Amino acid sequence: MAQKFEQEILSPFISEGSDRDLGLDSTLQELSLYNFAVEMNCPTLEVAELFNKYPLLPGVILVERGEYFGMISRQRLLEFLIRPHGKDLLYQSVLSVIYSYTRVPILVLSEETSILSAMQLTLRRDPELLAEPLVVYSAPDTYRMLRVEDLNLASWQIRGIETQVRYERTQAQIIQNDKMAHLGRLVDGVAHEILDPVNFIWGNLSHVSNYSQDLIKLLLAYEQECVNVSEEVKQFKEDIEFEFLEQDLTKALSSIRTGAERLKKLVISLQNFCHIDEIYPKPTDLHVCLDSIILLINSRINGEIAIVKNYGHLPPVYCFLGELNQVFMNIFSQAVDSLLNEAIRQDYNKEKIKIADKPQIEVTTEVISQAATTDELLESRWVAIRITDNSQGMSEEMQQQIMESFSLDERADKETSLAVSYRIITARHGGKFRISSTPDYGNQFEILLPLVGIT
Repeated sequence: MAQKFEQEILSPFISEGSDRDLGLDSTLQELSLYNFAVEMNCPTLEVAELFNKYPLLPGVILVERGEYFGMISRQRLLEFLIRPHGKDLLYQSVLSVIYSYTRVPILVLSEETSILSAMQLTLRRDPELLAEPLVVYSAPDTYRMLRVEDLNLASWQIRGIETQVRYERTQAQIIQNDKMAHLGRLVDGVAHEILDPVNFIWGNLSHVSNYSQDLIKLLLAYEQECVNVSEEVKQFKEDIEFEFLEQDLTKALSSIRTGAERLKKLVISLQNFCHIDEIYPKPTDLHVCLDSIILLINSRINGEIAIVKNYGHLPPVYCFLGELNQVFMNIFSQAVDSLLNEAIRQDYNKEKIKIADKPQIEVTTEVISQAATTDELLESRWVAIRITDNSQGMSEEMQQQIMESFSLDERADKETSLAVSYRIITARHGGKFRISSTPDYGNQFEILLPLVGIT
């Protein structure tokens, strides 16, 4: 019988995992697994001899009538055999007798379990069981063993890869932040250069308007005083359409004033968006911040999306203005993309499935109070900013991906703009960032910022 068992276990010493390099998402099936299964009535002596011959074999899978029953590790079997009189009493017995004495909790995991998760579960076991091998299950009804040493080595390799990935991502983020800081300073400088001539135009418009009105009054006064006006003057007056010029000059100056005011607001909004944050947060008017972002995205909206503002009465909120601008821009961009993409799709399919007649983004702000939690003595006050669109909403799969990207353990190669926004609100401002989506009714992005030190 020993020869028979020996032939059956020659294969376990060859790795049954894949040959590709381990990664952050590697699972147990990529590691070396041992497939040594025997019936419960197998003699203990023969199994012990095979353990001596194959020192890497971590244990034996016990089956009864071909079905999985349990596992005895090499360590547990040898511990009983080296006890006083253990060899004499148990050496001639079968494995079912040994198993009745050595029965301990067995950690059984699916082969689809990630290596890092399996390592965490292994470390949660009782200290005396840390050296016990794991049982890995795979369909159909296949049970194999995994040495803790192999799992530990693979885990350390993946941790090294994870550390390298985090380091590279951190370096890339530092470089990106540095680039954005330089770009912000550059844009701020350009905006300042634009603002100077705009201010010059804006400052002189009132004088030009007054001068033009005075000149027209003077011409009218001359016309009343001069009884005999030459035909040449009358002809020139008709050629320049003096009456139309008198009426249109005021409108032209008003249009120039409106354009200069719009350009001034746009440049100021650009300066605010490129604001370089300091070490400490500063009080900010959130409505001015929101209006600046809305002004900047107007070029994308192009009149196709309605912006509805429901502003409440908000006190100044301590925040990092530059980072908060980035959050608002990310959210508005997400909402605009959803609405524009849907408008294109509907136009392409020639269908009308929207309840609302026109795409719309609604911005609501208010101060709210929330009941005290176990960590708080008094109820807390928050500034709530809700940005809602009336798109078709997000699929459950997309919502799941977004929520996973908010996790600190997320190891995605690229961070999404919403994940960055989540960290800015929660980690930098101590706030809350929530996303909800209802099919056919749209998406809602809710930001809660704490009111600290403000009564």
